[in-house]
Amino acid sequence: MTDHTQRIKAFVKLGTFFREFCDSANNMEDKYEHSTGSFNTLEDKIALAKHKNGWFTRENILFSFASWGQALTEVNLNSWLATYNFQENNSPKTVALILAGNIPLVGFHDVICVLLTGNKALIKLSSNDNILLPQVAAILINLAPEFKGYIQFENEKLPAFDSVIATGSNNTARYFEHYFKDKPHIIRKNRNSAAVLTGNETAEQLKALGKDIFLYYGLGCRSVAKLFVPKEYNFDLFFESLYVYHPIIEQAKYANNYDYNKAVYLMSNFKLLENGFLILKKDESYSSPIASLFYEEYETIEILKEKLRVDEEKIQCIVSQDLFDTEVIFGQTQSPKLTDYADNVDTIAFLLRNS
Repeated sequence: MTDHTQRIKAFVKLGTFFREFCDSANNMEDKYEHSTGSFNTLEDKIALAKHKNGWFTRENILFSFASWGQALTEVNLNSWLATYNFQENNSPKTVALILAGNIPLVGFHDVICVLLTGNKALIKLSSNDNILLPQVAAILINLAPEFKGYIQFENEKLPAFDSVIATGSNNTARYFEHYFKDKPHIIRKNRNSAAVLTGNETAEQLKALGKDIFLYYGLGCRSVAKLFVPKEYNFDLFFESLYVYHPIIEQAKYANNYDYNKAVYLMSNFKLLENGFLILKKDESYSSPIASLFYEEYETIEILKEKLRVDEEKIQCIVSQDLFDTEVIFGQTQSPKLTDYADNVDTIAFLLRNS
């Protein structure tokens, strides 16, 4: 395996590929005039992924590719990795990766971390997202053949491995904790993201918040599924600002969820706010169903901060304006930086410690 610097260069090339592909895919003239074999193959995989999983629209897949294209630059990679003490790994370890499948390429950050630390990735994909990552891996190996033999996909029982990173529900996490108790591991559970509003937000900020709510149909752990609002909050500007996203109801699977959840809530006599494509329900839970958004009122920011501190293991990220040290600005939850580790567990540090 090549050295650390060469591995970084390989991912810089992959970032360039993503950017060029997205430029071509979004430009219909270039799409046919300048398309290459690798571009055409990836287009075919996008179509297949969409066919297998109705939530994986072409727009959402391209957004994922574009986000990785923006992240995988030489400046970003060097800045991210500069704080770690890398030593050349002459005996690479095999790291099992059990990936979720809720949004396109959801486990790709783990794959990048494993390869950049000089280890081998043994990947078990979710059936919901088993098309795109193998193709991305093939593209990476084509750009950097030294990665051949360092990426393996496994459908059945995992062969021998040295450590594991597994992502799943709260129920599967208990199984993972027991099954992998004798291996170094990171086990990830259910998390959701929240937004804290004060009533002073602009229409533009609330419109940007719509991206955090609606991108990937709200299926990501970084998708905002819960609002915290002051008592007597007026939702008029909130709904007005989100109206630009109303075409989402034209997606049949989303519309079916909207109709079903609305019917269930009404039959249960819950008080609702809704605008024809999004249901707001007062609820203390952090995990709202598709086409729904839970909200909760707070007395003061200080009281709310203490509540969120207690509930921090349920929360992936918080959207707000100048309220929290680790907040995400409106509209940016689905464009995480390379330093934004899932569940705030430093994956690179874990891998270096167990290499």
